[in-house]
Amino acid sequence: MIRTTGAVTALVAGLVTALAAPPPAVASPEPPARHAFPAEFPLPDGFLPEGIAIGDRPTAYFGSRADGDLYRVDLRTGRGEVFSQGPGTASVGLEVDRADRLFVAGGAAGDGRVVDARSGAVLASYRFAQDADTFVNDVVVTRDAAYFTDSRKALLYRLPLGRAGELPSEFDVVPLTGDFSLTPGVNNANGITTTPDGRALLVVQSNTGKLFRVNPDTGLAREVDLGGEVLTNGDGLLLDGRGLYVVQNRLNTVALFSLDRAGTAASLVTRVTDPRFDVPTTIARFGDRLYLPNARFTTEPTPTTPYNAVAIVKP
Repeated sequence: MIRTTGAVTALVAGLVTALAAPPPAVASPEPPARHAFPAEFPLPDGFLPEGIAIGDRPTAYFGSRADGDLYRVDLRTGRGEVFSQGPGTASVGLEVDRADRLFVAGGAAGDGRVVDARSGAVLASYRFAQDADTFVNDVVVTRDAAYFTDSRKALLYRLPLGRAGELPSEFDVVPLTGDFSLTPGVNNANGITTTPDGRALLVVQSNTGKLFRVNPDTGLAREVDLGGEVLTNGDGLLLDGRGLYVVQNRLNTVALFSLDRAGTAASLVTRVTDPRFDVPTTIARFGDRLYLPNARFTTEPTPTTPYNAVAIVKP
């Protein structure tokens, strides 16, 4: 028999305890400041931002509600420039496609246009609505079409794209039917994106807080089961895999939902806010960050009112 002294026994017991214990938590190191993208950056004074779009490169595009100017920002530095002069009417929802074309919703002007995201040249313009009761609010580009919402009408405007992405000379009107019900005189259909399987569209209705799955060919809308959640002040939408981010503008909140592949049901994952939010409206992703412009709807706009965009880490 081998006998151990009390000191040896204590040493062995200590080693066993140390090996069995979980390793201490270690905070993730912060990246060197010279490599970090800015977490917020200014937009021009008096710009009145609303829409944001980000493609494959670290470049963000913003539209002005004041005069429709388009502003381009290098996310690595936060520096930007107006690269396309507006038509004097608003530019709101934006989407950039793989051909570096920026699709722009024209708000109360009832129109939309497509702009070269490099040169700023207008490639095509479309007058969707002929009356004053219109607000072309947001846009999503799929493989074969671009779809625009009109917050004052129960319909979508569709730009069918050619086999090689050619822009059409005419547009289609897709009436919203089924579960969708228009409330006159207020903003209804707002943000728009696709379902995870790409077969349908998702549209949030700001005034009711409902989310709809829409057949892109027929316009048949079915309410998405949100498990009892309500998307009050729902604005911009961002699909990230099966995660759906919904900006709730005047609530200064971003809600994250987990969707089924068909987009028929969703469950709330989390809601996040940030002290830098000042009525954010739309949302775009680059890397592990989400970028949002502060529209500041509750601040009286002047030519010198400051505006900015902020970034948060994806929840």
